[in-house]
Amino acid sequence: QGVTVYGLVFDESNGAAYLDGTNLGCTPLEFDILRQLAAVPGQVLSHSYLNDRVWGYGQDYYQHTVNSHINRLRAKIEEDPAEPRYIQTVWGVGYKFRDRAG
Repeated sequence: QGVTVYGLVFDESNGAAYLDGTNLGCTPLEFDILRQLAAVPGQVLSHSYLNDRVWGYGQDYYQHTVNSHINRLRAKIEEDPAEPRYIQTVWGVGYKFRDRAG
């Protein structure tokens, strides 16, 4: 039992995310990023916001670190990572999880 968002199930008890019943094999950081995005579908989360929420306030901010984790998540969750359905890029700002219309 866990939180479900558009076919994704987040099991907080073991830090696992499932899509259509399949464990995505997320690392703890990937799980946290995906959970942050899915908690607010359609809302854009900036690179720095994700950095602060996942790695902690006051940690050095490197945009490429967030981008690298997003790319790995897309490889796990998206049917076609080049045309993402779940995790969408908002150029110059950050990322958003698909909204209801998505």
